Amino acid sequence: MAKKSWIERNKRKQKTVDKYAKLRAELKAQGDYVGLSLLPRDASPTRLVNRCEVSGRRRAFLRRFRMSRITFRELASQGLIPGVTKSSW
Repeated sequence: MAKKSWIERNKRKQKTVDKYAKLRAELKAQGDYVGLSLLPRDASPTRLVNRCEVSGRRRAFLRRFRMSRITFRELASQGLIPGVTKSSW
């Protein structure tokens, strides 16, 4: 489990990105890069980190399921993820 502070920090960054998304789009369309530089750093979507919804882990993240490989494997083995079956050939 990731530290709660890292998870909360990422949530705060997400709120900032959502807050400034419209303004950033307008400034980019106008080509006003000075105005963009005056916005908070956390307003940029590139500062967000993909984190597992269950454990908060950021490495080995599977976008399709929004969770880490470890959590995915545990839940898939228990049959808790619909449409996922263990492969055999």
